[in-house]
Amino acid sequence: MRMDEQTRAPRPSGTGELFQLLRDGQPRTRSDLASVTGQSRSTIATRVDLLLSSGLVSPAGEASSTGGRPPATFAFNPAARVVLAVDLGATHARLAVTDLAGTVLAEHGEPISIGAGPAVVLDRVVEIGLDLLVAAGRPQSDLVSVGVGLPGPVEHSTGRPINPPIMPGWDDADVPGLLRSRLHVPVLVDNDVNLMALGEHTSQWRGVDHLLYVKVATGIGAGIISDGALRRGAQGAAGDLGHVAVPGGQDRPCRCGNTGCLEAVASGPAIAGELRARGLDATTSADVVALVRAGDLTASHAVRDAGRSIGGVLAACVSLLNPSVIVVGGQVAEAGEHLIAGIREVVYRRSLPLATQHLRIVATRTGAEAGVLGASAMAAEHVLSAAAIDTLIA
Repeated sequence: MRMDEQTRAPRPSGTGELFQLLRDGQPRTRSDLASVTGQSRSTIATRVDLLLSSGLVSPAGEASSTGGRPPATFAFNPAARVVLAVDLGATHARLAVTDLAGTVLAEHGEPISIGAGPAVVLDRVVEIGLDLLVAAGRPQSDLVSVGVGLPGPVEHSTGRPINPPIMPGWDDADVPGLLRSRLHVPVLVDNDVNLMALGEHTSQWRGVDHLLYVKVATGIGAGIISDGALRRGAQGAAGDLGHVAVPGGQDRPCRCGNTGCLEAVASGPAIAGELRARGLDATTSADVVALVRAGDLTASHAVRDAGRSIGGVLAACVSLLNPSVIVVGGQVAEAGEHLIAGIREVVYRRSLPLATQHLRIVATRTGAEAGVLGASAMAAEHVLSAAAIDTLIA
């Protein structure tokens, strides 16, 4: 074979690369796989056998025959292993055991205080996680990874929170190490809003390549999907909307130490503080939502005003990132259309027509499940990548 023929020949892929073709769940024959990859039937047969032995691929019946014995088909078996997905907020913990395709097998949520510190909170995470494995009917040996979302800045490469404003005692905590020592599997950690963006995208908007997820709750943050992938920035700090300065908010002190931040103006506690000043009984985001749902006009107007402030910051994001969809979630978003109406009003008025021509600003479709779905997707991707599959097979 001449050198130019070698250059043009299909480049053989490893078993992990072959597995990526099967991850969509569509049954394929050995002949299908040989045709797509350009590999020999014998190479395909060997690699399919390795995947079958791992349990990650299983027989999926027979294809239609054009004469003779019908060929066998194979497909991804997401039930082969499970992951633990953990969504931690300032005041809540939500955990789920899912299969490798993100199907929830068992879940649990409860109030927590993130300020109790990593030892207390993560001990509880382990306790709940082990209980959920039992509830799902899966042995701990089936657990292959853990995904965790935290309500603060996270250095993604290490999984350590860095100076998180609402997480006293968590700065530089070795979250992956603490959980790995108890659960004995890889642990991935990210900012909670990044995982909400990932969960919303993978479960509801897979066909959209440019999406911005905005969480409005105790804090305000955003997760950025660009070119179909989550974008974290250089150190993992991308999307920190809550600490962008808002025009007219200069006198509002923020927990980060600055003044006039969006979080200090438009978060759930900020709205509640404004309502208290007007004589209403409101302390938390949940109190604000309850007042709006009860038809209180003062609360409804305050939420819409908060939406306008958020919209002012998002208008700059729209000009910079040009998303196709902005998804609004978090507890304050449960107040209904008031928040989103305020956001739309300013974004569509302040952004250029080309950027907003096809822009949709919508409420979350996954609701409170966004975080665990994203944590599940991150944890599963870690063990299903081509390199991880090659390591597993080896």
